[in-house]
Amino acid sequence: MRAPRSPTPWGAEHVAPGVLTMAWLGFERQVAIRFLREGRMQTLLIIVGVAAGVAVIAYISALISGLQANTLNKTLGAQPHISLSVPDDVVTPAAARAADTVVMSDVQVRAQRLRTVANWQLLLPVLERTPGVVAVSPMAAGAGLALRGEASQAISLLGVELERYDRIVGLRSKVVQGTARLAPGDAVVGRDLAADLGLQVGDRLRVQTNTASDALRVTALVDLGVKELNRRTVIVPLRSAQNLLGLPGGATNIDLTVSDVWSAQAMTDDLRRQLPYQVESWQESNAQLVSALNAQSVSTSLIRAVVLVVVVLGIASVLVVSVVQKQREIGILRAMGATRAQVLRVFLVQGAVVGALGSALGVLLAWVMVFLFTRFVRGSDGLPLFNISLPASLALQVALVATVCGVLAAIAPARRAAAMDPAQAIRI
Repeated sequence: MRAPRSPTPWGAEHVAPGVLTMAWLGFERQVAIRFLREGRMQTLLIIVGVAAGVAVIAYISALISGLQANTLNKTLGAQPHISLSVPDDVVTPAAARAADTVVMSDVQVRAQRLRTVANWQLLLPVLERTPGVVAVSPMAAGAGLALRGEASQAISLLGVELERYDRIVGLRSKVVQGTARLAPGDAVVGRDLAADLGLQVGDRLRVQTNTASDALRVTALVDLGVKELNRRTVIVPLRSAQNLLGLPGGATNIDLTVSDVWSAQAMTDDLRRQLPYQVESWQESNAQLVSALNAQSVSTSLIRAVVLVVVVLGIASVLVVSVVQKQREIGILRAMGATRAQVLRVFLVQGAVVGALGSALGVLLAWVMVFLFTRFVRGSDGLPLFNISLPASLALQVALVATVCGVLAAIAPARRAAAMDPAQAIRI
């Protein structure tokens, strides 16, 4: 008669495969947690180290995101994402240059003049139907003088349709005094220009150009976010600007706002291929700003990578020490029937537990740092420098990455523990 097999240490032959898997995980989790508890000081230090790394990554990411968003809002708050205008005047050569000939000539650059976009009324609905375009606004822009009494200032005269232009730059949200209205004879003036001319809401000023002049009543003062713009901007109805600039029924620019600011360049390239106009994106008009934002993003990525490497090395070093300290226990487990795979998973679970606990504590610490920044860091005006937040998606992403790094850091120590010979380990 065949003798019955002795049961495995975990009673595996008496359970279904799914229950067996859960029993293995329960065993490995219990052993991993017991190992971590026995080295409380080491475990605490590495969890704090992981938390510090996660907090730095989450806080720096939130800080840079808030800074970039604030910079973009201030930069794009007074300008369109895409601007369409008439190409510059150029001198047409008298004759084509023949091959292998040298032409001795001196061509003077042609003086530029205000010109209007041809058929701009028909172009507006075409642009509005373009995928990704949120708002389209015509503009008649030119130079002039603002006069009040003996004071005069050079200005940039902008003629717009208020409802359309408000969707481009949010003009009404920038009003600091008065109410933005652009009925015939009205004007919205930059805050610093009003201070230079001694203007208040309801006062009148005279705007003069090379072709005409007109007396306008100030309905609102606005802060466009840039001092130079506040010092020279006068916004009037489109028809008034057309009359003042000698552009009857014309528009010098068509401004566009898109749903994704970073897609503006690709859309600009498409419009250049389709339309015979000069099209410029905000990235091209703010090339230095884009370079600075890219440099910030690269720096943030480097900081993340370095901190993650430090976290991985810290977890790996603690688990390597744990393997050395637990050689006898590992040998006993192997002698009792634990497989190499089970020993391997014990240390992988340790890495996951350390990573998860450190991630949770790090996200909490990062939230506290964000709260302290928004609460106590103030500008000269007493307001927060800029708003930053820690989105749940960012916190979850950082926590998952840190937990995965904890598991990866445990691979080498786990393989070393699994490769131990039980007999030699017990004798140590």
